[in-house]
Amino acid sequence: MTAPLPHGFRISLDPGTRELAPGLLFGGSPARVLRLTATGQAAWRALAGGPVGSAATGTLARRLTDAGLAHPVPPAAATTPDVTVVIPVHGRAGLLARCLAAVGGNHPVLVVDDASPDPVAIAAVAAAHGAKLLRRDTNGGPAAARNSAMAQVRTALIAFLDSDCVPTPGWAATLATHFADPLVAAVAPRVRPLAPDTWAGRYSRAASALDLGGQPARVAPGTRMSYVPTAALVVRRRALEEVARDGAVFDQAMRVGEDVELGWRLHDAGWRIRYDPAVHVEHHEPETWSRILARRARYGTSAAPLARRRPAAMAPLALHAWPALTVAALLARRPVLAAAAFTASVLGMRRTLRAGDIPADGVVRAMGVATHQTWLGLGRYGTQFAAPVLAAALVAGGRRRWGRRAAIVSLLLGPPLTGWRTRRPHLGPVRFTAGAIADDIAYGAGVWAGCLTERTTTPVRPVFTGRPLRVDRKENR
Repeated sequence: MTAPLPHGFRISLDPGTRELAPGLLFGGSPARVLRLTATGQAAWRALAGGPVGSAATGTLARRLTDAGLAHPVPPAAATTPDVTVVIPVHGRAGLLARCLAAVGGNHPVLVVDDASPDPVAIAAVAAAHGAKLLRRDTNGGPAAARNSAMAQVRTALIAFLDSDCVPTPGWAATLATHFADPLVAAVAPRVRPLAPDTWAGRYSRAASALDLGGQPARVAPGTRMSYVPTAALVVRRRALEEVARDGAVFDQAMRVGEDVELGWRLHDAGWRIRYDPAVHVEHHEPETWSRILARRARYGTSAAPLARRRPAAMAPLALHAWPALTVAALLARRPVLAAAAFTASVLGMRRTLRAGDIPADGVVRAMGVATHQTWLGLGRYGTQFAAPVLAAALVAGGRRRWGRRAAIVSLLLGPPLTGWRTRRPHLGPVRFTAGAIADDIAYGAGVWAGCLTERTTTPVRPVFTGRPLRVDRKENR
């Protein structure tokens, strides 16, 4: 049995969590319905007004936070955390100086020079800010640099920070409060883009791949937040040592995506990883479109090596049968088939809910949302991995093919325009849409390149999944 959340922790409900009826909760990631016993309902009421203070409230708090229905709020720390800041660097001494100035002198700092072309400049910056310097003779990438640091660090916590980041004051100490939970292995802040006021910069500020949004989350495969970057990450040293392989914590064969692979191992070992967007770290973004797209393509190359390590976790699109059939029929201009598929999805969900004695109110709206999300997912998938095919189909066909062209245009423009409406960036819809399409195509090109190198198609193959809703048994018996 999993240990309860410790005394003193509070919980905050996820915005998507709803109480369908007394003792009946809906939400989480993946979505589920959780039914509470009388003991569980009493614990639920106690958590609504105060911190964990009993075995029952601790057990329920752990269940809710593991399921994504709620998020832990740790108590204030009584002492200064025992943490070392580790900063791998390869060149860019100016950015390192800015990073070290923001870090300050509250914690020991270790700079790992990963064979920079101008080591003298790196050494001078580290010395000027009182940081210890470790020099590597050959460039091995971020994973190798962090592994080198592990042999030098003795503190209980390690704060990994990229040299192009600018942390806010107290960032590591605030995140460290989560480690009052003995099951927490790592906590990540929100990484906000630091970019110029240009078209490329404004797009980065609205859609940076490192900015995972403003909602807290448990980080785990198969959830809405399957990874967090090590651009800024506070970790428990003991947890890293537990999952190390042949003395190496990070997989040095991976220049990109090594943070995702580490998160998988921590999850498999039973550790928890949290994302706490209340803490911000700014990250220097590329200043031109060519560099933005090159970075996105480089990120994409990690998909195939990751798929070699865990194929089931790297499906680019997960489809449920009835919403997928509904969308396919709509795109093919088959309204009768679309209506039949949508009706079947509604009836199937009603049966699932009634079998679990769950109110079926709002099922039509819920399945409408599922259909809409499926359409957006298909659109982004097509843009990332089949853009040339969509473009060819858009051009070919003559005057009688306007229906097909409208369907293709909806796939291309639907996801970026939805993103623009949701995010409300300081950028017009045309420029944002053009940037998002280029972004997706660049990422997809990187994925295809990785697939050719690794000789696998797993990262470009969608999968069909089972029931879209999980109904849990009673909790806190």
